[in-house]
Amino acid sequence: MARYTGPSCRICRREGDKLFLKGDRCYTEKCAMDRRGYPPGEHGQSRRRKQSEYGLQLREKQKTRRIYGVMEDQFHRYYEQATRRKGVTGELLLQSLERRLDNVVYRFGLASSRTEARQMVRHGHFHVNGRKTDIPSYEVREGDVIELKQGSRQLPRFQEMAEMAATRGIVEWLDMDWENYRGTVVRLPNREDIDIPVKEHLIVEMYSR
Repeated sequence: MARYTGPSCRICRREGDKLFLKGDRCYTEKCAMDRRGYPPGEHGQSRRRKQSEYGLQLREKQKTRRIYGVMEDQFHRYYEQATRRKGVTGELLLQSLERRLDNVVYRFGLASSRTEARQMVRHGHFHVNGRKTDIPSYEVREGDVIELKQGSRQLPRFQEMAEMAATRGIVEWLDMDWENYRGTVVRLPNREDIDIPVKEHLIVEMYSR
């Protein structure tokens, strides 16, 4: 599947918000949004015209899609699934994106970014309920147990991430046993658990046009 392979910092600058796409670098003074917070390109610092209503909606959709690292068709499928479920469509959309296995690995703190988490999942480092699962888009369910496989626990990168994450804590809908590198989905996330800077109602408005 085609995927964006250009500079991650360029995306943050285009969206005008820090999306934490480069992991630890985003927390340092090297972050491009802190050094050059204007849009990329020759006319990035020049005055921009006021965005239209559709332009604002499009930017929210693009921002959300890029935070979770999904392509356009895949994102639209998440939206279609959300419209068929009972509840608030925008919140159900974000919930489905949060339940992706690569995002859950990132939320556990075993990767510094969702991009790194996606790569780790694809390389087969994780088991879900005792079975090897290498599909980043796999949607976890309440009660699922995600475990780092035995052969990966001695890798320096995982040990480094575990030491850092154990002191930071994780989101309330997940629980982590650091001694055994085993995490559990305690419950499904609600809107208050999802801390990404997007206005999901604008995405719903855009697709409803």
